Amino acid sequence: MLAANTFKTIIENMPVFAMDLVVINEYNELLLGKRLNPPAKDYWFVPGGRVFKNESLVNAFKRVSANELGSQYELSQATLLGVFEHFYDDSVFDSAISTHYINATHFLKVNSDDLNLPINEQHQCYRWLKMSTIEPDTSIHPYSKVFMPSLLKAMAASE
Repeated sequence: MLAANTFKTIIENMPVFAMDLVVINEYNELLLGKRLNPPAKDYWFVPGGRVFKNESLVNAFKRVSANELGSQYELSQATLLGVFEHFYDDSVFDSAISTHYINATHFLKVNSDDLNLPINEQHQCYRWLKMSTIEPDTSIHPYSKVFMPSLLKAMAASE
């Protein structure tokens, strides 16, 4: 774990590599959590987390899924939707410090009963949404919508 000052220096000076989890349940609904802190504070957002130095993508996926979903999944259970960039005008540290994330976004199909969704410093609550309601919903952050074309292709290919 990074000290706050070290992480702040990273946020100020370079992009952060992260994994986003596009989680779909047995009813083809998308999981979103309500963000508690910047960036994207007060928006509904897909779960995810940063990848640590010297952490393999396989291990990062296990850790991020366990932390964000309350259940650990394997990277081999997911489908890579693509690599996306997120640019924010603010950061968790300061509204004047911008944040740049590079996200490896993965599609994961789950049974919603298998999750133990945590209430923590990132999310205050969760909801499952039907695909048809996502695009017009302005409470969902635009960066949680950019993968939709890739998601729909991956879902079609997995059926």
